[in-house]
Amino acid sequence: MRPSIRVLVADDHPLMREGIGSMIESCPDMRVVAEAQNGREAVEACLAVRPDITLMDLSMPLLNGIDATTEILSVWRDARILVLTTYPGRARARRALQAGAAGYLLKSALRSELLATIRDVHAGQRAIPPDIAHEIVSNLDDGELSGREVHVLKLVAEGNPNKRIGADLGVTEDTIKAHVRSIMKKLRARDRTHAVTLAYRSGIIDLGS
Repeated sequence: MRPSIRVLVADDHPLMREGIGSMIESCPDMRVVAEAQNGREAVEACLAVRPDITLMDLSMPLLNGIDATTEILSVWRDARILVLTTYPGRARARRALQAGAAGYLLKSALRSELLATIRDVHAGQRAIPPDIAHEIVSNLDDGELSGREVHVLKLVAEGNPNKRIGADLGVTEDTIKAHVRSIMKKLRARDRTHAVTLAYRSGIIDLGS
């Protein structure tokens, strides 16, 4: 009997896990060996079962996919993790790859690309969609937001005025205005709302997290 690629599916949506499982089980060369519905379960299942490939959703309760990936690889360096996400954006892709993910795949492409990507990652390749790879490379020279700027932008996204943000961070309102101007310049945003929208779409911030 041909050896099967053993796959762990980690996603908090039951229908998504079921759909992915059906696609995998339809192939003679791979099978689902475990499922997880949150990031904590994903870590525990991966380290217990040691699958050949872990399909890791980025947005899950208890522990997000990037932190789960980091935790797994800190214990099992040879784990092969393919990150799945609904949202495109170079910041998310870059964080996933920096965490050690072997691949990054949009859920919109699952039907056409999932099985081939699993095989590629299992064979030792890295899997990054061409459009995301192009976006990362084409923006390498863009100014990256500092940690403080990301923090300020999250507070802006929550609807806080500059004065309140300054009070919370222990700095002057003028300092926050300077941060906001820098953020808008780096993101090429028209205004504060546009900056928040661009940051969310690219994965720099996650609203509600």
